[in-house]
Amino acid sequence: MRRRRAAVAAGFCASFLLGSVLNVLFAPGSEPPRPGQSSGPSPDPGPGRRGGRGELARQIRARYEEVQRYSRGGPGPGAGRPERRRLMDLAPGGPGLQRPRPPRARPLPDGAPGWPPAPGPGSPGPGSSGPGPRLGCAALRNVSGAQYVGSGYTKAVYRVRLPGGVAVALKAVDFSGHDLGSCVREFGARRGCYRLAAHKLLKEMVLLERLRHPNVLQKDQSRGKMKVPESENDEAKTRIRAEEELYGYCYQDSEDIPDTLTTITELGAPVEMIQLLQTSWEDRFRICLSLGRLLHHLAHSPLGSVTLLDFRPRQFVLVDGELKVTDLDDARVEETPCTGSADCTLEFPARNFTLPCSAQGWCEAMNEKRNLYNAYRFFFTYLLPHSAPPSLRPLLDSIVNATGELTWGVDETLAQLEKVLHLYRSGQYLQNSTEAGRAEYQHLPGSTIPQEDYRCWPSYHHGSCLLSVFNLAEAVDICESHAQCQAFVVTNQTTWTGRQLVFFKTGWSHVVPDPSKTTYVRASG
Repeated sequence: MRRRRAAVAAGFCASFLLGSVLNVLFAPGSEPPRPGQSSGPSPDPGPGRRGGRGELARQIRARYEEVQRYSRGGPGPGAGRPERRRLMDLAPGGPGLQRPRPPRARPLPDGAPGWPPAPGPGSPGPGSSGPGPRLGCAALRNVSGAQYVGSGYTKAVYRVRLPGGVAVALKAVDFSGHDLGSCVREFGARRGCYRLAAHKLLKEMVLLERLRHPNVLQKDQSRGKMKVPESENDEAKTRIRAEEELYGYCYQDSEDIPDTLTTITELGAPVEMIQLLQTSWEDRFRICLSLGRLLHHLAHSPLGSVTLLDFRPRQFVLVDGELKVTDLDDARVEETPCTGSADCTLEFPARNFTLPCSAQGWCEAMNEKRNLYNAYRFFFTYLLPHSAPPSLRPLLDSIVNATGELTWGVDETLAQLEKVLHLYRSGQYLQNSTEAGRAEYQHLPGSTIPQEDYRCWPSYHHGSCLLSVFNLAEAVDICESHAQCQAFVVTNQTTWTGRQLVFFKTGWSHVVPDPSKTTYVRASG
């Protein structure tokens, strides 16, 4: 009986997931409508509370105008001249998109804008253009390995593999999500509520394009990848592989709603703080550095100072060790208006901050300070100081303390993070150590020790002690500091800072040839 119940439950979950993915992936013209699928329009919505369809149309127009401001480069207060970039090329027959038919704008009553957005320069919908190749509906017709990744307030995310083998993420409005469901309960207009929610997805799409940066999920970049060896027997050398980060979107019919929007983005790994705490300090510092660079870019973006209102680890992903923001639908560009400092209070669960009100009537640097304190409480305080090189800890502590008190802005914070990188990458952080008292090590080129491992923390490999070093002297110092270390093997693998990876060993009873490695064993006597 238990097995039967488990099988029924598993089958139900599998069928639900498959149905959800098919709703996202179905592209018009690629296959006929399914039997029983309604092709007619949804029933006319009845009047809801708070003004019915007129209120819904007002909210849709407000979101539409927000997207238009960001798409056409409308800067917030204090912004520089915006970049002239249009979003994407969705014109019929345009590059990367082959639609069987152009999308038809369907207006809502009471003055709400049509959907999809009308063509035109700077428009985030059909007719806009942008550099580089785009993926469109045609790319979604032969995907494989569709998996549900997760969902939030508005969107659902799926992982699929394109015909070429590249895995990408698909984002779409979650038909079972809280955002769409609460709107339908209030207004009784499913299509109108979809358009209201879809404008958040459209806004995110515009911001991903306008806020181009290595730490914003984007496209058209090539990046080197480091392959960490699985063990000392792994003979694979570091491979630098150039790949194109994919990004595009598609309007498609789904369920009873025409022209639903699906975005195609780079696929990243979720940020799991417990796992990050078990990684090397070098990798954790990389995450904090990439976050500092991102916040500096957001504070000086072409649109003005951008704040992330929903700033949590789940809004970010890791791509080859780099932290990237992926969820921008709750980002805001406009600074907070004020008549005095009492209007400029930043409220957080643990404490509040009061910022000055400028002569122009805007809270000074509120957007960047909100981002900075959130970076402190979610990332810096956990990832920066722990297991860092001792000589760098005073500087790292000052970064954590200054961001926790908001005594620095993003410019100074990034400058100090870059200073830490320089000290670490150049080896200047190494404390002076004397040769006296050191054991001598015998040099065995072209060899390795396949066994005799021990564990250390933090290590790049869970089953052995694999650490990065600046030079041979640091490797000797590490081996001297480990009571069980009697030898170490220098590989030709390097980390993102160019440091070499070294295996530390308990002995050297079995040394074997390996042209890509060099072994050092403690001399007897």
